[in-house]
Amino acid sequence: MEQKLMTPEEKLQSLGLKLSPVRPVVGNYVSRVRVGNLIFTSGQGVDEYRGKIGTDFDVQEGYLAARQSMMNLLNVLKDELGELSRVKRVVKILGFVNCTENFTDQPKVMNGASDLLVEVFGEKGKHARSAVGMAQLPGGTSIEIEMIVEIEDPLT
Repeated sequence: MEQKLMTPEEKLQSLGLKLSPVRPVVGNYVSRVRVGNLIFTSGQGVDEYRGKIGTDFDVQEGYLAARQSMMNLLNVLKDELGELSRVKRVVKILGFVNCTENFTDQPKVMNGASDLLVEVFGEKGKHARSAVGMAQLPGGTSIEIEMIVEIEDPLT
């Protein structure tokens, strides 16, 4: 008997996660730009985790914040593509971690986003990544992530 492959949306559902409408932008920019078969997203913060990793939140809570930020990015991709199965490859993510001056576990925090991408997309979700600490982020969000994704076919 042939086993049916799960779509990314089905994988999210099996993880108990639900896609939501795209969060509104808060300035003179767009949430994503498509160039050929690449999509560049604007950074997505989080609504639940406000404050600094290292004082207000520990590494595990930062991990969850990164996961939430990645869900916000998946909402943007779903809105653009209609279905996440059109993602050919996650190329790169860049994570900004609002943290204390002496906090050095930004990569551990960003694993929340990276792990989710691999859970949802498998090998297609493996990506290049940068994780940097910031003195402050807009609205006090604890994390902001942007991404570059290759899609199966460019739409004209």
